[in-house]
Parts: sequence; C-alpha cells; structure tokens
Amino acid sequence: MPRGGLDRVDGVSSEGILQARVAAPAVGGAANTALVRLLAEELDVARSSVQLVAGATGRHKLIIVDGVSAEEVTERWPGIKL
Repeated sequence: MPRGGLDRVDGVSSEGILQARVAAPAVGGAANTALVRLLAEELDVARSSVQLVAGATGRHKLIIVDGVSAEEVTERWPGIKL
C-alpha cells in the first residue's frame, strides 16, 4: 500500500498474502523501491537479494528473496502462501 504512512509489514491476509505499507508514493517506482528495502530489512538480507519479478505497476507483487528459506519466511509470517 503506497502512501501508507509508515514503512511496515501489517501481517498476512486470510488469503495468505503478505500485507505491507510504505510511505513512498506510487510514482516513478518509489513505492516498489521502498517495499524492496522494507522486505530486505525485515528478512535481514541485502537489498540486492530481494527482487520484484512481477506486479511492478499493480497492487499485488511477486517477490523473490535469495538467501532465505521457505521455512524462515513461514516462521516470520505464519500463514503466508509461498
């Protein structure tokens, strides 16, 4: 959610989708950059390990994170659909 006030992860929806908000506007890729930064910080990996592979202009994104196992992600965010 761009222009969400604070950069934070709100949790996992009932559909298994990670919900996050960033303060940056959805202009010029600023919100996507902020989301990548947020997820890198949350998962304690380098920003270069987080890639936005689909959904750059939409509300739903597909993200790939190198260096983090599926088990680590589900421990961090129970209920997430991988």
